[in-house]
Amino acid sequence: MGNIVQRTSYEWVCTDEPHATRRTAMLEKYPDLKKLMTVNPHFKWVVAAEVAFQLIMCYFVKDLSWPMLLVITYVIGGTVNHSLTLAVHELSHNRAFGHGKHAMWNRVLAFVANFPVGVPFCVSFKKYHLEHHRQLGVDGLDTDIPMEIEGKFFRTTGLKLLWVILQPFLYTLRPLFINPKPLNRMDYLNLTLQILFNSLLTLLWGIKPVAYLVLGTAFGLGLHPLAGHFIAEHYMFLKGHETYSYYGPLNILTFNVGYHMEHHDFPSITGSKLPLVRKIAPDFYDDLPQYRSWPKVIYDFVTDSTIGPYSRIKRPNLKDTQ
Repeated sequence: MGNIVQRTSYEWVCTDEPHATRRTAMLEKYPDLKKLMTVNPHFKWVVAAEVAFQLIMCYFVKDLSWPMLLVITYVIGGTVNHSLTLAVHELSHNRAFGHGKHAMWNRVLAFVANFPVGVPFCVSFKKYHLEHHRQLGVDGLDTDIPMEIEGKFFRTTGLKLLWVILQPFLYTLRPLFINPKPLNRMDYLNLTLQILFNSLLTLLWGIKPVAYLVLGTAFGLGLHPLAGHFIAEHYMFLKGHETYSYYGPLNILTFNVGYHMEHHDFPSITGSKLPLVRKIAPDFYDDLPQYRSWPKVIYDFVTDSTIGPYSRIKRPNLKDTQ
């Protein structure tokens, strides 16, 4: 099963998350960064194209053998569905239609982007993701942090590999145990629309298209090259460094989510313009640790006995101390 991970607890700190301070300093030095805080007018068409592509694939796979279906699902379905989950990430920040009178259309487009993913998540994702930005690393609030049981159980090479495979399921479970929130009307609408979509696909073309979509999500968010960003973003490979950027070619498929330091510094800047943040303010980024390969991040996480689910910076919840 491999070497046992040495770390047995989180990296607890009592400092505030660093990005608000960085944002203030950068805007003071580079006020032109404010000009990047606009919507991406092309984004909605990219999302529409990805959704249309997956619908075409649903028709294509309906008559495939199960072995061929699984191969196509991992290679194509996993890649496109992972990209669509990151489209929903962009939409949680209202990056398609902005925050003004057309803000509702971000939600509508998120529902559409959610359809090929196969499971309803866009409503709950927005609630928890915005809290991840505001409460980065805060105990009981940031559900991006692994649970205690993850740190205690997934401690060997083999178990960490299993942990990577189980990422989509663990991300689903964490909010239920760390920071449960009541369901609202939008959650039920998300669930209802997804059931109707999946049912329609089944009636039209059988179960294989639905299997292609749901398994594609499970494969694409698990042991998949694109899924390296889950680990790369915030796992503490270097002591004291909480957020990391990736500057490799897979950003093309993921709306530049690899520019994660830039994203946390400026959540209001659309992914297509995050490279410009680094270009305008290179002195804030060039000397920071960075990645060039997400698959290597996964490999290092699995094989390095100093890294595990506990390798996260965590902050005490001040509300619990009052």
